[in-house]
Parts: sequence; structure tokens; C-alpha cells
Amino acid sequence: MKINRVEVFKNIAWLGGTLVIAGALRYFIQETMQPISKWLLLSGAILFVLGLGGNFAAVLAFFRRRGTKLGTNTAVLTLAVVAILGLVNFLAARHSKRFDLTAEKLYSLSDQTEKILGALQKDVQVLKFDKLDDARLRDLLTEYKARSRRITYQFVDPQEKPEIAKQYAVQRFGETLVVSGTRVERPESTDEADLTSAILKVTRDAVKTVCFVEGHGEKPLTSQEGEGYGEVEAGLKIENYQVKEVNLVTANQVPADCSVLVEAGPAKALFPQEAAMIAQYLEAGGKAMLLVDPDTNPNLDEIFAAWNIAVGKDTVLDVSGYGRLIGTGPGVPLVMSYGAHPIAKNFARRDMTIFPLARSVKSGGNAQAAAQVNELLMTSPESWAETDLKSGKAKFDEGKDAKGPVSLGVAASKTMGEREARLVVIGDSDFASNRYLGAQRNGDLFFNSINWLAQDEALISIRPKSPANRRVNLTRSQQNMFFWFSIVLLPGAVVAAGFFIWWKRR
Repeated sequence: MKINRVEVFKNIAWLGGTLVIAGALRYFIQETMQPISKWLLLSGAILFVLGLGGNFAAVLAFFRRRGTKLGTNTAVLTLAVVAILGLVNFLAARHSKRFDLTAEKLYSLSDQTEKILGALQKDVQVLKFDKLDDARLRDLLTEYKARSRRITYQFVDPQEKPEIAKQYAVQRFGETLVVSGTRVERPESTDEADLTSAILKVTRDAVKTVCFVEGHGEKPLTSQEGEGYGEVEAGLKIENYQVKEVNLVTANQVPADCSVLVEAGPAKALFPQEAAMIAQYLEAGGKAMLLVDPDTNPNLDEIFAAWNIAVGKDTVLDVSGYGRLIGTGPGVPLVMSYGAHPIAKNFARRDMTIFPLARSVKSGGNAQAAAQVNELLMTSPESWAETDLKSGKAKFDEGKDAKGPVSLGVAASKTMGEREARLVVIGDSDFASNRYLGAQRNGDLFFNSINWLAQDEALISIRPKSPANRRVNLTRSQQNMFFWFSIVLLPGAVVAAGFFIWWKRR
């Protein structure tokens, strides 16, 4: 029997190719290079090369055919396209880029979260205990991990891994833990604000205290009413500050554990001894925020003078028309121009802050003063500081009223030996009340000021946003009109038109 040499080497080549494909499939399925896979790939490659070499003349003749050349060109082009697509996908995976087209950038990490993650010095693990996968949380944690190699996360089924659930005393499905070393936090929700707050709490070694002065008609710290500061208290706790109220009369001094002292809108004058306590606190390198409303006399003039700050006896009015954008009048000046200072460095040029009934606060102009004063908040050129509202005729009086732009707040610092004292003075306390804290950048202004005073510059940022309420509320008549138009008239018109066309063509 005569053996066909060409057929033998052809079968050897086919066998080698089959072994190579089998070895590659084993590797992709098992995701590890097992000895059998290596043997299949190696032996297959040898047999394939041997088969091609034994039939080299036939292979060469095959590739010289016109049809083969066209097929080869097509195959080469196809492989080139596949290679290009593979390269593009590889680069996209290594350098992924997402585009967030929502108005509030709801699917992008906030500036504050990115800063906190970028500055992490400790490893943090996020554990989610549930039987079901949480795709939204997984996407969020993927963004966290992309910003910091210190972040890891794990989704745990408590029934499959009861030892982990027991280790962290997990009591229910859906519980989320943020762990760093021996410290564990259990955020109430898995949104960005709560997760970032939990990361702060488990990684910061010291907790600073913000003290609010009470006893002179200040904004009530725990109140949830429109004029209260309940939202301020909650926001400070989210950023891992302790918050408490202090009465300087009973304490007889500013408590030593106060990292920042806040005097928020006193309606009555402080006793001279209390003002002296605040002055002494600042002279010792303390940090304070003084929010003083128009038509009040908090008895803090000596402090302002010592810090080269001029607080006007006036009310700032703004007739630029910006107020109409938010449904307010001239008595609520809007600020869209900010000084060069860390507190406002993240504000965009057209970011707005709103100040209901504010007085002017500016640098005293004493070039020889020890304090460095930066004017933070400038109103529009169409505003002025009105000094006589009691007459009932608010108009700009040349030589009596200050023409805009008017400064509504300053940030000052002064070196006291080896310590740096810091002071923020703003001519309004309502901007941080529950009613206005969420308006535009009001909240960022207040919390950034606290961050700067507490020397937590890493926290100065733009905070996570909540989705805007875009619901459309219809009256009963509008609902009826919508029903008849969309459910009855429009479908009825389509049916009638179809019937008419059918009748004409039949």
C-alpha cells in the first residue's frame, strides 16, 4: 500500500492545530496554566510546524493561487481590524473614562471625596453583608478604589460565610461596615456622603470639637425649624467633628477642647467679660467664626479693631436683578465674586452664595496691623451698603452709603508666637440656617470656613450633591386635559386617519 506523504503531513498539521486550540480553551476556562494545557499547546505547536514543513511545497503552491491571495488579504485585514479593536478595548480598560451628563454630577465623586481618598494613609475595607448584589454600591466602590489603592471592598453572604458576620457582630441582611484596623463604622446608608463620612471616622486619629456660643439669642443649634442650625450640626458630625454648645458666663472661659468657636448671630450684646474671653482665646492662637447680623450690637468691636476688621452699621442691598433668579428681592444680596483664599478656592466664577439681610464686613485698611485680612465675599457693582433703612426710602446716597461691590465677609490670620490664630467674620448668620444652608454654595462656604479654621484644609471642597426635584405637579384640570389628549384624542385621531385611508383605497 502506497502511503501518500502529502496527506500524512496534512493530517499531522490538522492534529497539531486541534491540540493548540484544545490547550488554549483549557487555559481560558480554568484561568490557570495547568501542565496538561502546557503539553497540549507545546505538542500541538510542534506537530503543526512539522506538518507545514513536510508539505512546504504544497503550502507554497496553495498561497500562490489567485483565490488564496484574495482570501489571505481578507484574512489579514480581518485580523488587523480585530487587533485594532482589541488594542482599543485594552487601552479603554486601562484608562477608562466616564462622562457624567447629569446637572448635579450625581454619578461623579465629589471634590471632597476625591481629596479624602487621595490623602488616605490607612487601609480601609468596606463590607456589604447581603445575599443580593448591590450594583449601585459596587459601581460607587469601584470609583472609590480607582481613586485610592487603600480602599478595598467585599460583598459577603452571611449564610455562606457566617464566621465573618460573627466577627463583626452583623445582625441583619443589608448591613454595611467600613473598617480600618480595629475601628468599625456602620453608616446609615450607602450613599457617597455617608460612606465618605465613615471613612473619615475610621481613619482620623483625633476628633476636633466645634463649640457654639449660647445665651444671647444665637441661632438654636439643634433646631430643625427654618431659622435653626440643625443642618449645620448634622453636617459637622458627618465631617467627623464633635459639636457642643457653651455658655461663656458659666464656663468662665472658652473651653480648652474647643478647636473652633462659633458665635452665630447673637441678638443681644455679649457681656464685656465674655468678649474679653473670646479675645483672650484668639490671642492664645484660637480659631473663631463670628456671624453678626444687621441692626445688632454684639459688643465685639474691640476684637474687630484688634484684627483690623471693619463691620459696618448698615444693610447691604442689591438691585442687580440676580435675586429674581431665586425669587428674592434687593434685601438678599447674591455673591458671585470671591477672594483668593483657601475657603473659596474651589468655587467657580459664577457659583452663588445667598445672604438674607447682611451687613458689610471688610478689611480695616490698616497696613501696619498684625493680622492678614482677606475679603472673601463681594456683591455685584449694582449693590450698596444702605445706612438708613428706617426712613423707609432705600436709595443710594453719595458720600453716606458705600457703593458696591461690597464685602460681606473676611478671613483673617495672625501669628501668635508659635501658633496661628484664625478668624472668620461674616455679616449674616441666616445664610447657614436650615432654610438657606442647602441653597447654592451656602453650605460649602460655612463648612469650608470651619475646615480652614480647624486647619483641616484637606476637607475644603465642594460636597456631594443631592438630585434636584424635577417632578412636574399638575392640577386636576391639567391631569384631565393630559388624559383626554394622550389616551383618547391622540390615539383616536390615529385610528380615524387609518380608517379613512383604508376606506379611500379599498
